[in-house]
Amino acid sequence: MAGFRIGRGRDNNRGPQQPPRQQPYGQQHPQAPYGGQPYPQAAPPPQQTWQQHAGGHGEPEYFDPHAHPGPGGPGGGPAYGYQPGPGPAPGAAYANNPGHTQAFSVGEDPYNQGAVYQAGGPAAPPAGPRLGWKDLLRGIVTQPGHTFLRMRDHAVWAPALIVTFLYGMLAVFGFDKAREDAINATLSSAVPIVLSTGVAFVICGLILGAVTHTLARQLGGDGTWQPTVGLSMLIMSLTDAPRLLFAMFLGGDHTLVQALGWLTWLAAGFLFTTLIAKSHDLPWPKALGASAIQLIALLSLIKLGML
Repeated sequence: MAGFRIGRGRDNNRGPQQPPRQQPYGQQHPQAPYGGQPYPQAAPPPQQTWQQHAGGHGEPEYFDPHAHPGPGGPGGGPAYGYQPGPGPAPGAAYANNPGHTQAFSVGEDPYNQGAVYQAGGPAAPPAGPRLGWKDLLRGIVTQPGHTFLRMRDHAVWAPALIVTFLYGMLAVFGFDKAREDAINATLSSAVPIVLSTGVAFVICGLILGAVTHTLARQLGGDGTWQPTVGLSMLIMSLTDAPRLLFAMFLGGDHTLVQALGWLTWLAAGFLFTTLIAKSHDLPWPKALGASAIQLIALLSLIKLGML
């Protein structure tokens, strides 16, 4: 009778018996089959970490920097009971990956990881401290390219202003009429003339240097204005020194003085072109074009005696 009650009853018309649905781990079936024994409770799996992969839904997302994907796991993850091997140091190979962060120091820009390449970017200046005024003046004459490249980021206001002011005071004696006026005038009248001429040459050098720098930037240069203006003032003064030395004794109309004037003017053109090419990273045709106005002004005002 017990077998009859088990095999027959109102549930006998349900058709073929369906296999029971498997419940998740750790949960008990809400109700045992009718007349049967309850399903045994599955043992909880050992603790492990799962990674959510593409196509998986509903699983929690954990991130383990030491986890390695094992064969046979659901969704391509580690299989049941898979023991991961030793991985790399935490944060070494997982920085900037989903779920991981990268540490930055205080004041560091995380979006600027190195210098950005720019077409025609300037070459890095040679390593070393800035040149002293003696080495600077000597380098302009002996090694202009190396000197201009090394000083492209350093202002040279002190040497430029002092040398240009001294050159302007001596330039009075390089012109015949100005020299006669200064010699025939009294001391109280000659001193203001000499000082005012020195100041006028400083202002002239500043204006011409600023014009050269502006033209260089318009042609695509990327140099700074302080080194460009200061070095251009030094070039203007140093290149005209040989002509001025002979003009003080021979006069500005002497043949030797005129020849020195043209030679030193060509030397000034070479130095101006080298300066703009090194400090603004421009090819020599553009560098020469940027310094053309300053060269024409020096030729007409100083070399030809029209000042």
